[in-house]
Amino acid sequence: MAQDKPATTQPLPVLTPQVPLEITVTKKPPTLASLQDDFDVFSWQTFIALNWPANSDGTPDTNLTIGQAPNDPVVWQSYRESRSIFLPDGATPAPWGEETPPPAVCKNIDAKHLPAGTLRLTQVGKTPNVLDESGEPFKTGPLIDQNGQYTRFSIMTNQAMFTYIVNNKLYSKQGQKLFNADANFPASDATKQQLGSIMIKTAWVKMGGKYDPSKFYTTYALVYDNPDEEPGVKPSCVLEQVGLVGFHIGHKTQDEPQWVWSTFEHVDNVPTKGQAATLAAYNFFDPHCKNCAVNQPPPRPWNPGNRYTKPSQVERVIPITTEAQQLNAAYHQALAAAVPDSVWLNYELVSTQWPTDAQSKTDPTGVPAPSFLANATLESYIQGHVKQTSSSCMACHNNATTTNGNFSDFTYLLQRAQ
Repeated sequence: MAQDKPATTQPLPVLTPQVPLEITVTKKPPTLASLQDDFDVFSWQTFIALNWPANSDGTPDTNLTIGQAPNDPVVWQSYRESRSIFLPDGATPAPWGEETPPPAVCKNIDAKHLPAGTLRLTQVGKTPNVLDESGEPFKTGPLIDQNGQYTRFSIMTNQAMFTYIVNNKLYSKQGQKLFNADANFPASDATKQQLGSIMIKTAWVKMGGKYDPSKFYTTYALVYDNPDEEPGVKPSCVLEQVGLVGFHIGHKTQDEPQWVWSTFEHVDNVPTKGQAATLAAYNFFDPHCKNCAVNQPPPRPWNPGNRYTKPSQVERVIPITTEAQQLNAAYHQALAAAVPDSVWLNYELVSTQWPTDAQSKTDPTGVPAPSFLANATLESYIQGHVKQTSSSCMACHNNATTTNGNFSDFTYLLQRAQ
């Protein structure tokens, strides 16, 4: 586990299952630095609430606290996986709360006896013909873990976002054509105590080999290979125990129509460029490899069905700030006070991107701070400080459109409509 910087003597953060609807401004007048801290607190509060143990209907179980019942589903696992929304031929998705049948290739697995919260994982990168989830316009490719296996990804939407898509028939090309307007997903409204749209991207590695399940939040997933994503891929489906390595949250609020982008990682994912490696082993970096190309996609052809692929060598390009490290330490203390061996001690906030001028007349991205934000598992190969090249959540997602060219409100999901 990474070493936290000592926290201050201030009271520990309160752990609550309530998703915050807006930041709490702690300094008057606020500064850029104080607001960054306020947004980072907002991110941690959201992370805690979404990973709270859940009841069978997906609501938080208030009889438990985060870190307890570690093998049970958490709140966000009740969200809708994007592939169950955008169906072949633009079919209407099943209602919220209804179980989504597994892919046909998984027909030999008894769906009635799947563990609670079982995920469906097929995404293996962020390039359209490997990961057909998005058309994001940057260099990318699959991420190979230290066992030589493909990292898997999932995108989930909460009920507010799902309902907007369904009510406006944005799940189909025909529906988007009839809608023929910019998308405008509902935003969280603190004055009305109303939760708005939340989108979650997660990254997972298969447990076993070099990965100890006790160090990860784990769940079970139907891990399947989709031949439509890459020539040569054979369809397959396996029920696997997987561990969480990346967790990215987009949350639209009234004051932040460009959304608040919060990104978390497993503490053992990668070292920071220019700093000495402090761990004997990382999730996506081999300290003993002297000639490994760093932050480069694996060579084609890409096939998740291969028994072994040379692991990726990834470093963090932009260091986690001292202030974020101190906040991580404070939340880790709070998590340990609640559950001493909490698995969530193995996760840390990288940073939060937010609009400094949400109503800017010249910058539709709202002048984001920080200018760049990357999750080492989700934007592994586009980290850095180069405009229009390096990862910036708002700059990238501002380019997203529907299938007929209208603005899709900072999400590429609507491009998946058929």
